[in-house]
Amino acid sequence: MSNEVLDILKSTDAFLEGHFLLSSGKHSDQYVQCAKVLRFPDEAAKVLAPVVEQLKALDIDKVVGPAMGGVIVSYEIGRQLGKESIFTERKDGEMELRRGFEIKPGEKVIITEDVVTTGKSTIETKKVLEAMGAEVLGVACIADRRAAGVEINMPIYSAIKLEITAWEPDECPICKAGKIPVVKPGSRGNA
Repeated sequence: MSNEVLDILKSTDAFLEGHFLLSSGKHSDQYVQCAKVLRFPDEAAKVLAPVVEQLKALDIDKVVGPAMGGVIVSYEIGRQLGKESIFTERKDGEMELRRGFEIKPGEKVIITEDVVTTGKSTIETKKVLEAMGAEVLGVACIADRRAAGVEINMPIYSAIKLEITAWEPDECPICKAGKIPVVKPGSRGNA
């Protein structure tokens, strides 16, 4: 299925090849912009179907996606599982549950993301949910593109695992070749 997922990502321009500045400050020759596939409901349903298959054996009460990237993924996974879908969002730089959404103590939740890279939003969301008494069962995503050594200490259920190379700017072979300008396609500013 991962070949079909990659084909869908490429056909919707969600999987890009070129010269990219990542939110980490590193450079890469590949980038995943899942918002591009999520704009097509039928393609989003297809890409997330293998993730839903992995989740069916779990006893999930709610699906929770951190804004922005996890919101549509949460909705689609919730729709396919027949479960409530809610989301967390940042207020003054802190992740929180708002808009009257509730987590009851003991509820079993799955966190959703479009792409898991560093796990920053996922870990922040997990802390918020656990503080409310939820049992976090793992994270579900379209693409798991964590680099070697990046651990988030919970199961990851993904449609595809991508190995995307990233270089420090002064070690970037694309910069050294000088043929392709670097672009920043992501949503998070460099810190």
